[in-house]
Amino acid sequence: MPGQTKTDAALRNWKTPPAPTGAVLEGRYARLEKLSADRHAALLYRSFEGHDAVWDYLPYGPFHSAAAYHRWMRDVTQDDDPLFYAIRDSETGRFGGVASYLRITPGMGVIELGHINLSPALQKTRAATEAFFLMMKWAFDQGYRRFEWKCDAGNIGSRRAAQRLGLSYEGIFRQHLIVKGRNRDTAWFAATDQEWPALQEAFTFWLSPGNFDANGRQKERLGDLTGLVRVSSDPVL
Repeated sequence: MPGQTKTDAALRNWKTPPAPTGAVLEGRYARLEKLSADRHAALLYRSFEGHDAVWDYLPYGPFHSAAAYHRWMRDVTQDDDPLFYAIRDSETGRFGGVASYLRITPGMGVIELGHINLSPALQKTRAATEAFFLMMKWAFDQGYRRFEWKCDAGNIGSRRAAQRLGLSYEGIFRQHLIVKGRNRDTAWFAATDQEWPALQEAFTFWLSPGNFDANGRQKERLGDLTGLVRVSSDPVL
């Protein structure tokens, strides 16, 4: 038909994907389990204890007792949006982080990754990268069309991480939220199903054992690989 776009044609066969249920996601370096206060709170509290800075850009925390963290976790795991995962580093056997799916909108094929909190021991590891890859892969394998990442515009580390993972910069929502009594401008990033095959290839190559030397140092940088796929870059970085 006149004026029909490739996107219009693709949607003819598109089906609403399922909402995530918290099924285990496991790769070579990371294992993600649906967050449980009884199973994970004490382990994660020990990972975060003494590292209050990891809570700076989250709307909750830091928690100054294991009991308080347990109560918070028990409350937030009552619902399925956000749906939280605990991240376990398979090489160390330790739980060191949390991430979630949120703003889950199967009818539009949109899902977001957020509430990310990684202990210093998990940051900048293959396990952390693979955890995000596994969450992206699940979403696109199920038929989601758009995978989002939003963060405080002042959180340069998070903005860098989004781009490294291959999510394209989409702009700033000014005065979007008030978090812990502070204004938050929000930076938006996303990847689409059309970009996913190339991004998955980049992740698969980067995560392969052959991309690391005997000391665990990477040979190719993930950001260099995903940079070939991103349609836009963050001008701040």
